[in-house]
Formats: sequence, C-alpha cells, structure tokens
Amino acid sequence: MTPDFISSPNYNARNRAIDTIILHYTGMESGQAALDRLCDPGAKVSAHYMIWETGEITQLVDERHRAWHAGLGSWQGDSDLNTCSIGIEIINGGHNFPLETGELPPYPDLQIKAVIALCQSILTRHSIAASRIIGHSDMAPARKEDPGEHFPWAQLAKAGIGLWPDESAALVSENEAAELPDDALSIGQSHSMIRPLKSRLRTIGYALADGGVYDKELAAVLLAFQRHWAPEYLTGYPCRESLKRIEALSKSVPNFKHQPNFRQQEG
Repeated sequence: MTPDFISSPNYNARNRAIDTIILHYTGMESGQAALDRLCDPGAKVSAHYMIWETGEITQLVDERHRAWHAGLGSWQGDSDLNTCSIGIEIINGGHNFPLETGELPPYPDLQIKAVIALCQSILTRHSIAASRIIGHSDMAPARKEDPGEHFPWAQLAKAGIGLWPDESAALVSENEAAELPDDALSIGQSHSMIRPLKSRLRTIGYALADGGVYDKELAAVLLAFQRHWAPEYLTGYPCRESLKRIEALSKSVPNFKHQPNFRQQEG
C-alpha cells in the first residue's frame, strides 16, 4: 500500500510521540472539494491521510509532522490531540450531505478495507493503544458527529483496530438501569445512576464534569458514545443497553495518566 502524496501546507512540528489515531469523515459534497480545502493555506485545516471511495489513499502531511485535524477537544486527559495523533479523513458526505432518502451515505467496502489496511500499517510504526483509536466525535462530542453512526467500528475492532465492548463484563449496570424512570430523564434532572455513569465515561476517555445531573454535556457525550459503540440506540439518553456497553468498555480500558495540555491549537 503506497499512498499518493499531495502536500498540504497546513502543518507544524510535533513535540510528542504519536499515540493516537483519529478518524473523520470529510462531510463535504465531493472528495475533490475536501482535498482542495485540506490543501488551502487559508483554511488552516489538514490531515495526514485522505481515503477515497475507491480505496485509494492520498497522503497530505508526513506522519513526522503535526497536522491540523482535531481542533478543540479532549481524550483521556489530552487537550492537544493534534500533537500526538495521526488524522485520517474518509471521503463521505455524512450528516452534511445525506442521501435523497435522508439516510447517511454508506462507506463503500473498498474504502473500509483501505481504512483497515492503513490503520494496521500505522500500528506497525507507532505504539498506539486500542483505546486511543477514536472518532472525531469522541474527542469533541459537543461539536462533531464524524465519522458517524454509519461507520463500521465493529468491523474495525474485529481487524484489531480499536476497542469493542465485551458485554459479559457488565455486572452492575443492569441493577442501575432497573432504577431508571419509565419516562426519559429530562435535562437538569438528577438521578443516582448519573454519577457512576459519568465516572465510567471518564474512564473510557470522555471529558466530563462530575455530578449527578443529566445535563447537556452528558447528553452530548452519550450520543458520541452511542455513535461509536451503540449505533442502534442513538438517543443521547442512558438506556439500559448503553449502560451495559459503557460499563463493559470501561473495564477494558487501562488507567491513563491525566496530562492536561491547554495549548491553543490549529484546526
């Protein structure tokens, strides 16, 4: 697998080792429009790789350099993810350009095979934990939706890329879920299961303030979790199935060292 190379001017120097992969969709009308934007110095955005619908791969920034793809957000205590990550843009209109039916445009098989092959290649060059292979929406749940609930994360996990919850590891959530009210919680409502839920989501990597209230921040994080690990329960609400998967996933994530970095970042 030898990508084509089209140089983007939008990068600067790294000051940390690579330990993260972040997957995006382009969210634009065409691949050419995305390529033009990623190479436009005025846009101040880029990525290391872009994967076309045909499975062809274009490299825009050398892995040695810091591309500007992640922007503001946080994962496992890191808030400057551009510095330690490789960004992969996957050509797909996503939520911005759905099909005429309103459905999200599918990812072609050749494209997903290329995503898997590229990620596997990256993992041979860099030490990246499975819990550090994430979507843009995971590290910026309040403002990003990509690569979307239509992205086949489970297929990637079967290929050794990223995590997938082992629901047999969930022991507590069934009891907690049984205490959920019959009607959905309202924003601003307190509940005894919210504090442990937030703790588990923080263990996975999401940035969340403590507290026992179901607020807009938690709803956005739950929606991001569901897009990645429970796409059939896309509500932003702590349903029973989501609780089970959150608990199971939290048990499979090793403890990470909290190293906040509040450097202003591009992209």
